[in-house]
Amino acid sequence: MILAWVVMLAVPLIAADQVQTDAGIVEGAASADGKIREFKGIPYAAPPVGALRWKPPQPLASWTGVRKAVEFAPRCMQGHIYDDMVFRDKGPSEDCLYLNVWTPATSAADRLPVMVWIHGGGFVAGASSEPRQDGENLARKGVVVVSMNYRLGAFGFLAHPDLTGESAHNASGNYGLLDQVAALQWVRRNIEAFGGDRNMVTVFGESAGSMSVSALLASPLTDGLMERAIGESGAFFGARTSAHQRIAAELTGSEFAKELHASSIADLRAKSADEVLEASMKPQPHRFGPDVDGYFLPEPVSAEYQDGMESHVPLLAGWNADEGSYQEIFGKEKPTAKNYVKAVKKEFISGADQILKLYPASNDEEAKRSAADLAGDRFIAYGTWKWIEMHVATSQSPVYRYEFDQAPPRAAGETGESRGAYHSAEIEYVFGNLASKNLPWTPDDRKLSELMSTYWTNFAKTGDPNGTGLPKWPAYDAASHQAMHLSANPAPAPDAHRERYQFLDTLPAVR
Repeated sequence: MILAWVVMLAVPLIAADQVQTDAGIVEGAASADGKIREFKGIPYAAPPVGALRWKPPQPLASWTGVRKAVEFAPRCMQGHIYDDMVFRDKGPSEDCLYLNVWTPATSAADRLPVMVWIHGGGFVAGASSEPRQDGENLARKGVVVVSMNYRLGAFGFLAHPDLTGESAHNASGNYGLLDQVAALQWVRRNIEAFGGDRNMVTVFGESAGSMSVSALLASPLTDGLMERAIGESGAFFGARTSAHQRIAAELTGSEFAKELHASSIADLRAKSADEVLEASMKPQPHRFGPDVDGYFLPEPVSAEYQDGMESHVPLLAGWNADEGSYQEIFGKEKPTAKNYVKAVKKEFISGADQILKLYPASNDEEAKRSAADLAGDRFIAYGTWKWIEMHVATSQSPVYRYEFDQAPPRAAGETGESRGAYHSAEIEYVFGNLASKNLPWTPDDRKLSELMSTYWTNFAKTGDPNGTGLPKWPAYDAASHQAMHLSANPAPAPDAHRERYQFLDTLPAVR
């Protein structure tokens, strides 16, 4: 049987909707106006089932004839975790290592910039079939868009001493991240046949996808696979988002095996996918995640950046204004200034006075705002800030920082407090997919979406988001700390909260 992972010369397009890949011919379909060709459900690695469960992605066997690529492939195994996720695939499966391509190219010789999207979902949920992440409208900006599924939860991140022992690299876990590497390698080998430029690849992602981008830049396995990076709300910096050490991850995996009454990895592989999924959701679904395995990550991500070992590529990164909820600080208590002070003093002890200075609570409303800011900073903002700071310090590459300030409109009949510019709210704007949600979008929303998709694709084309007719976005540096505030009236401004992140950087519980 011929294996597909063989480096091939670029092959021209066969027909309007057919492309030769190194595994065989795929046939997609044209968009309604015929300007974008869409290829959905292209396999990029062998199905990780049976003996390949908890193995790095393996080479894909080639096929004969023409393989239809007009439907999204199954999403990777996951439970129902996030209510805002809507999928267009037929359901979860272990056989899920597929990707999608949207291309405006009319010839393989076009050599358009390529944007490879990594979805979020806490490494336990998500898929490339979500409507808000559809690549068609972004491709209309003159880029080839690729999105992929990657293994999640226990299927993607189980570490175990036996898995480490059977590994040629003395490593286990991180199979989901290795899937992402395999997808990037597929892009390297095949994207020119879709009219893309394999030497102009931008990797971008949101939340866990953004964390993945920060790790991909740190991994020695990605050398030469990407030229630019975009991170939206997330990075592997900070106590709450750092990858576990392999030994700790192996202990979690060993405990999991006992819960399933499995005395060996063979026993675990004999369990059905549903059995593994059900057990992995208890007591909570987030206990499996990336680890410092010694292979994909030789050292913690922060150490790789500290030593300047990350890929020295242009970076565009930032986060949203309302990443956290004040309820995360108050818990079941009423959101009052008194209860806020009590909660801060209980959690931070020696650092409480400075926290209360930086996140003040002179009245109940200010306490709620400060609690939301503190929760959001610990959750996302601090880690993303630290990533930006370290890349500026060690990469000698341009960095562009943003803050997304636009609160999406509320659904008809929605009551209660507005969530503001909440976590993940920017996705529809970036992809030009406001219509994927039935909300009363305004001209300001549509204007901002056009602006952001242009900034993002400009960055993919040149390493600089700026362009004719756009508000000037200054580079971020160690002197000015300028961030672009993305809203109906976008404008850059110096970092107004730098003291907050600097103080959090001194707290062992946060950094």
